[in-house]
Amino acid sequence: MCTSIIYTAGDYYFGRNLDLEVDLGQKIVITPRNKTLEFREIPNLEHHYAIIGMSIIRDDYPLYFDGINEKGVGMAGLNFNGPAHYFPVQQGKDNIASFELVPYILASASSVNEAKKLLANANIANLNFSDKLQAAPLHWIVADKTGASITVESTIEGLKVYDNPVGVLTNNPEFPRQLVNLSNYRGISPTAPENTIAPEVDLPVYSRGFGSHFLPGGMDSESRFVKATFAKMHTPVGNSEVENITNYFHILQSVEQQKGLDEIAPNTYEYTIYSDGSNLSKGIFYYRTYENSQISSVDMHKENLETSELITYRVQNQQEINYQN
Repeated sequence: MCTSIIYTAGDYYFGRNLDLEVDLGQKIVITPRNKTLEFREIPNLEHHYAIIGMSIIRDDYPLYFDGINEKGVGMAGLNFNGPAHYFPVQQGKDNIASFELVPYILASASSVNEAKKLLANANIANLNFSDKLQAAPLHWIVADKTGASITVESTIEGLKVYDNPVGVLTNNPEFPRQLVNLSNYRGISPTAPENTIAPEVDLPVYSRGFGSHFLPGGMDSESRFVKATFAKMHTPVGNSEVENITNYFHILQSVEQQKGLDEIAPNTYEYTIYSDGSNLSKGIFYYRTYENSQISSVDMHKENLETSELITYRVQNQQEINYQN
């Protein structure tokens, strides 16, 4: 399970929590402009936009969980087990495997509108990367540096592309139902509510934060969708890049999954392995991990983006504590 957001604070910040039960050995991976991207059913891309994000690498191929490109477009794939449905290769369609979709979009789209055009004739083909790496059931969020975002879902009904007015994505159910469910929480507010149940009775507000009394706090995807939407819609804009990225990570932290709270099998627990976020205008990738709460960053523009080999950075997992005495 996962949560992805785009946060508006002058610049736009895009990224996600990755919630799994096992660390997959991910790295920060930069795919430079001249690294050939190979696809199973469509032409390879020898020249394209540079990409940075969190990924594993297999056979010199970046399998991105999420990332951004140099034009300020971000994309993340989130678990969508159940509704997700991929199709056989279809003649006359742009057949793209699920593991290819993030690099395919980020390599060529300079905006959400361009991503929509690339998806207009797309078919998410039921192709595995290998026998050991089967196609994961996913749906996707795409966002850009104007603040626009869309949700992409391939279900039994076909490929659907939805405008995403809240800039949030979690997991099941399908995106339109997540939006409808938000209506159940229209009254949630950062301010104390008026007494409308019994106006003539003196009903004390016995705690601060009473306006959020009915805000859901579970680990389930519907609860995280509501809580992340509430948090990002009311998080203030900072006065600096450091303030903004700190605020951004606090939004994701509001829906973080701690170890021991979400059992998916006997003695096996899902947790937030990492949180990341990128400044879509500056191309700076930030992240923190469950083991290391310090924010680290990699600036894609400090690398040679004209090369043809993947550039990788090891994830910093060791906790850094500032001992003051």
